[in-house]
Amino acid sequence: MLAPVTALTIFVVAFWFIATERADKVKTVLVAAGLMALLGLIPGAQVFHSEHQGIDWNVIFLLLGMMVIVGVIKQTGLFDFLAIWAAKRSRGNPFRLMVMLMAITAFASPVLDNVTIILLIAPVTLVICDRLRIAPQPYLIAEVLASNIGGAATLIGDPPNIIIGSRAGLTFNDFLVHMAPIVIIIFALFVLFTRVLFHSDLRADRVHVDEVMALQERRAIKDTRLLIRSLLVLNVVIVGFALHSVLHVAPSIVALLGAGTMLLVTDIDVAEVLPEVEWPTLVFFMGLFVMVAGLVHTGVIGALGSVAESAFGDNWFGAATALLFGSSVVGAFVDNIPYTATMTPVVEDMVAQAPDAETGQALWWAFALGACFSGNGTAIAASANVVAIGIAKRAGHPISFWRFTRYGIVVTALSTALAWVYVWLRYF
Repeated sequence: MLAPVTALTIFVVAFWFIATERADKVKTVLVAAGLMALLGLIPGAQVFHSEHQGIDWNVIFLLLGMMVIVGVIKQTGLFDFLAIWAAKRSRGNPFRLMVMLMAITAFASPVLDNVTIILLIAPVTLVICDRLRIAPQPYLIAEVLASNIGGAATLIGDPPNIIIGSRAGLTFNDFLVHMAPIVIIIFALFVLFTRVLFHSDLRADRVHVDEVMALQERRAIKDTRLLIRSLLVLNVVIVGFALHSVLHVAPSIVALLGAGTMLLVTDIDVAEVLPEVEWPTLVFFMGLFVMVAGLVHTGVIGALGSVAESAFGDNWFGAATALLFGSSVVGAFVDNIPYTATMTPVVEDMVAQAPDAETGQALWWAFALGACFSGNGTAIAASANVVAIGIAKRAGHPISFWRFTRYGIVVTALSTALAWVYVWLRYF
């Protein structure tokens, strides 16, 4: 009994330091992870070798590979080109610009995955906002929220879906049929809601808008030959992501091969690219995974699942409701990737006891919706959030834990409520 309480205490205290920003988040998770190891609350060497009870290296190396790819593309001037193009198409209207960036993010996330698209769109956003002399934080937050919503639509769009699909035997088409309809509805309503959510931030100076409108975006391209080679490799990487389940190659391997290939064919000096990697973000993820491993290994998360499993008996709509809202709440405070990996066996047991296949499917979809939408709940709830906040901080535009979370909680609550209505109407 002492081990679960100790693990939970360490996690809660660390989360408090992260949330209040009383200490650097990387230092906090490293201390917390070290305490978990020192007190024997994590499974020894397994923490380095088990994605379910330790560091998920697939996530770490996916991020590393894509950060290298983005670092190379950045040197071509493509991000400046896209920034000027987007600013001119929106005619400098802040809300129109936000909608354009959110739409690009949400439509690309189901194909690429939400972490990858944030790595690609965030640098463009920073350049646009710098050109227009407006704060980039609202736009970055809106893009992350849109990516977590859009990524829920497909098997490969959000890491929790990959975990669930693998365990439940669900296909790409299954996710399109069951998840995409509600995702489209929620995203459309979210776009309308952003005018209210960010109304105080949607201002632009007409003088700077006119300056941007006068720019020639083609002049932003610094090296056409480098750009062509980089885009060819990027397209191959995107195809690899889309077909990874068919090819049986992990997305992390696709990203690493893409990064290595891009460095080879572009002949870029590695020393010029490595500084572009968000090393603090990668270390933060590793520490966070170890912290969550302590909760998993001591049975804290499993106990929550067992309570949900036994509390509803034959009330299957109640069970689906518990999975949806429980995942939405718990996943918001524990990164939704290890949370999903831990809870999937629990859901599998619940599905096995369901009276028919349709009810069992409903439990899986309720779980998937809750796990995906929980990613918007707090600043550390999903990989895309942490990545965007790290990029913003490095660019000199920090986003505090509570600034992100005060928007994310509202969007998560509304998304989950709409998903609950959808589950009720469609399956019960």
